[in-house]
Amino acid sequence: MPKMRTTPDYIIVIAILLLLTIGVIMVYSASAALAYHKYGDSFYFAKRQFLFAALGVFLMFVVANIEPKELEKWATTSLIICFLLLLIVLIPGVGIFRNGAQSWLGIGAFSIQPSEFMKLAMIVFLAKLFSQPGYDITKFAKGLLPGLLILGAAFGLIMLQPDLGTGTVLVGTGVALIYTAGARMKHLLGFATLGVAGFVGLVLAAPYRIKRIIAFLDPWQDPLGAGYHLIQSLYAIGPGGLLGLGLGMSRQKHLYLPEPHTDFIFSILAEELGFIGAGAVLILFLIIVWRGLRIAIVAPNLFISLVATGITAMIMIQAVINIGVVSGAFPVTGITLPFLSYGGSSLTLTLVAIGILLNLSRFTKH
Repeated sequence: MPKMRTTPDYIIVIAILLLLTIGVIMVYSASAALAYHKYGDSFYFAKRQFLFAALGVFLMFVVANIEPKELEKWATTSLIICFLLLLIVLIPGVGIFRNGAQSWLGIGAFSIQPSEFMKLAMIVFLAKLFSQPGYDITKFAKGLLPGLLILGAAFGLIMLQPDLGTGTVLVGTGVALIYTAGARMKHLLGFATLGVAGFVGLVLAAPYRIKRIIAFLDPWQDPLGAGYHLIQSLYAIGPGGLLGLGLGMSRQKHLYLPEPHTDFIFSILAEELGFIGAGAVLILFLIIVWRGLRIAIVAPNLFISLVATGITAMIMIQAVINIGVVSGAFPVTGITLPFLSYGGSSLTLTLVAIGILLNLSRFTKH
């Protein structure tokens, strides 16, 4: 292991802190009306988001000082714990049913989403598996298949909730790791073919997913049903123009656009801050992706490279899907925007992942 740098990549730190600041402000702006209507406190969601952000930043800096060998040491144990949590959340009466999915476990006044933990645990485990001395991922049966089976098992449990959005991010991140580890293209193409067939099967197996596909193609066929979310989202983004309506001046957040502070927070941001504000957020995400990929490219060993690749891919895929959904580029699926959307499990775990990325940046060569 090369000598540790004295400081992590502070370009990432600055980008993250800016996104978190924008996120807390936008959570308040997007949720104030809903929070007052529902809880009698317009700061209800904003206060909780600030606490989650503060906890996440604390954990981010703690993790940034843990050596990578500790990640390898706990990789298998963490994955097993996450599999157990995914099984527990499916137990009737134990898992919390919310927004059409049984994806949460309640802990006191808060709840956690085990699938969020699984995304990070899977990255570290696959990185450890593929970077073992003598491991040959170019061989299908003894190289690629074990990783695919573990990834498929996690995806299957998440789909039993069901949560297609999180499952898609998990698989997409896993594929990025497999590609970076050196898998053969013919194996990846075969896996992609099976994946497309499986995705079509999942869509056909659930009538509500078919409705979402139809609504994506023409939301006005069902403006008060399957097309409602997309139509209201576009009504928010369109009037934003170049400079936006002004912070706090969104019309769609007043009980028109469902989940304005979670899945559709980017719509409210675009409405209030316009193209300039939305563009600034996109630039901050691109900075994180740029620095993350740089860490992966100049990493001193395969494990560090794969973990950096996985974390960067996870954030990039989730951001692309969320922004694509709210802008009408992808069918509607429930997935949050990293660092901006309201949510404890997602925000905290993503900041822990950034802490790992900062940790790895301390070992990269100049």
